[in-house]
Amino acid sequence: MMAMPHTLPVLALFALLFVLSNNGAEASHKIYPRLQTLSVENVNQVHRTGYHFQPLRNWINDPNAPMYYKGLYHLFYQYNPKGAVWGNIVWAHSVSKDLINWESLEPAIYPSKWFDSYGCWSGSATILPNGEPVILYTGIADKNNSQIQNYAVPANLSDPYLREWVKPDDNPILNPDVSVNGSAFRDPTTAWWADGHWRILIGSRRNHVGVAYLYRSRDLKKWAKTKHPLHSVQGTGMWECPDFFPVSSFGENGLDPSVNGQNVKHALKVSLDLTRYEYYTLGTYDNKKEKYFPDVGLVDGWAGLRLDYGNFYASKTFFDPSTNRRILWGWANESDAVQQDTNKGWAGILLIPRKVWLDPSGKQLLQWPVVELEKLRGHNVQLSNQKLYQGDHAQVKGITVAQADVDVTFSFPSLDKAEPFDPKWAKLDALDVCAQKGSKAPGGLGPFGLLTLASKNLEEFTPVFFKVFKAADKHKVLLCSDARSSSLGKGLYKPSFAGFVDVDLTDKKLSLRSLIDHSVIESFGAGGRIAISSRVYPTIAVSEKAHLYVFNNGSETITVENLNAWSMNLPVMNVPIKDRVGENPRNE
Repeated sequence: MMAMPHTLPVLALFALLFVLSNNGAEASHKIYPRLQTLSVENVNQVHRTGYHFQPLRNWINDPNAPMYYKGLYHLFYQYNPKGAVWGNIVWAHSVSKDLINWESLEPAIYPSKWFDSYGCWSGSATILPNGEPVILYTGIADKNNSQIQNYAVPANLSDPYLREWVKPDDNPILNPDVSVNGSAFRDPTTAWWADGHWRILIGSRRNHVGVAYLYRSRDLKKWAKTKHPLHSVQGTGMWECPDFFPVSSFGENGLDPSVNGQNVKHALKVSLDLTRYEYYTLGTYDNKKEKYFPDVGLVDGWAGLRLDYGNFYASKTFFDPSTNRRILWGWANESDAVQQDTNKGWAGILLIPRKVWLDPSGKQLLQWPVVELEKLRGHNVQLSNQKLYQGDHAQVKGITVAQADVDVTFSFPSLDKAEPFDPKWAKLDALDVCAQKGSKAPGGLGPFGLLTLASKNLEEFTPVFFKVFKAADKHKVLLCSDARSSSLGKGLYKPSFAGFVDVDLTDKKLSLRSLIDHSVIESFGAGGRIAISSRVYPTIAVSEKAHLYVFNNGSETITVENLNAWSMNLPVMNVPIKDRVGENPRNE
C-alpha cells in the first residue's frame, strides 16, 4: 500500500493525488524527499500513546502480515527506519506472547534484490498445512513504479522468533499481464486452499473500477489469473489492501482462511485509495465459479459498511489458531502537519487489535478489543444510577483519564423525545449529520455520552456521543466522535467522524466503550456494532490536566446505569529483543 497523511478532508486529499508521467505510473501519497532521511534525534512524548502499538521512533503504516507461530504472535509493518515521514520502507518485525506487550527484532524484509530494489510494500502471511509460514509481498522493481509480487520464507524454521527471512531467486512469482495496470497492482492477500489450488487476491483498478484480481497456484510459486476478477465495483477506484476471509454464521469463533460451505459467510474488505477509508461486504464465495456474491441489500461501494468510521486504514485480519479467533489490526495516521511529525520524531500508530465475528443477524461484523488488553487495567472508578438532566456534565475522577479504558451503559425512560430524522439526511454521510447537530446543541434524545481529553474549563474536549432520531419506519441511532473542539492547536485536521448504528432499542439502553490514549480515542458502540477512531492533539488537556465527563444535552433525562473506568498501565512496547536462541517462548 502507498500511504497518505490523514491531515486533510477528503476533497483536499483528492487534490494530493498525483500521476507520475513515466508510462502512466500512478501513486497516491505525498512525498517529502528532504524529510525521508531526516534522522530523529529526540522523541517528543507529549502526544505519544501509552498502550497502543508503535515503534520507538519514526514512521509506521500498514500492519502487513500478522500471524501466530510456535507460541508467538508476529507483527510485520511498514516502517521508515530513517525518518518520521513515508519513505525508505522496510518490513519491521515485532513479537509478542499476548498481543499487548511487544519486543522488536531486526527488519524481516528490506530492498535487497532487483525485484524489490525500489520498495518492499504490503502483503500477507500464509501458514501452510505443515505449519510453515510464507510471506507474499509487493516489490517495486524500477523507477516507473512497476509492481510485482514476491515471496519470502524463514531461514530457520526452528527459531520461534523467525529472525531471518530469505527471498529466493525464483522471484518474482507473479507479474501483471498486459490487461492489468502494472502500477496499480499490489497487496496480495493471505492464500486459501480450495479444489487443489491455492488462491490469492491482488488489489487493482481498471480506470475507475475497483478490482480484486484472483490468482490460482498449486505450489504458491507459479500463478495463473482466473478468467474474471473475484469481484469488482464501478466508481470505487483503486482497491488497496484487500482482505477476504470466512466467518461462521454461528458463534464467535474464527475460521481458518480455507474454510467454506454451509453456515459460512465470507467478508470482502477493501481500502479505498481515493477516499482513504475502507468498506466491506458480506456474501457467498463460490469457489467453482470463482466469484464472490455480496448479500442482497448490502451497499457495495463508498457508502457500504465500515470496520471503523474514523481514522482507520490498511487493515488486516488473521486467524489465531491458539484461541480460535479472527483478529483485526488497523493503522491510524497522524492528523497534524508533516513538520509537526518530524519535530516530534514519530508518526502513525496501530490501533488495539480486535476480535471480529459475525453478528447473529448475519448483516454485519462485530468487533471488540482483544481480552488481553484488560491485563493493563489499573485503578478503577465506578458510577452507577447517575441521572443526567439537560445541560449536565458530571466529572469522572480518580483515574488517569488521558490513558484510560472507559465502559459505560446509558439508559433512558422513553423514545418519545427522539427528534424527527430529516429525509434529506439519507443522502448525506453520517459525519455530515454529526457536524450539523454537534454535541453542544440542545436536542431531544441526545446528544449524550462522554467528553474525553477535556480541559477543566472545556476550552478543549473530544465528545463521543449518541443521538437518537425517529425515522419513518424505525429509530436511527447516530454515534459521533467529534474532534472539532479537541484542540486549540494550529494546522490540525479535526474532523467529525460518525456512523449510524443498527441496534435494537427495545430495552432503551445504549453502551459505549472508549479507549483513551493521549492522542487517540477508539470507541465501540452498542457492543461492537460500530467503531470510530479519532486522532486528537490537545494543548491544555494533556496528561494530568486532562478531564473526563459524562454529559447530556438532550431534553430526555439520561441515566448512567453503570460506568467502569480504569487507568491503563504501560505495556512493554518494542524494546529490542535479547538474544534468546533455544528459549521456549511459551515460558514466562
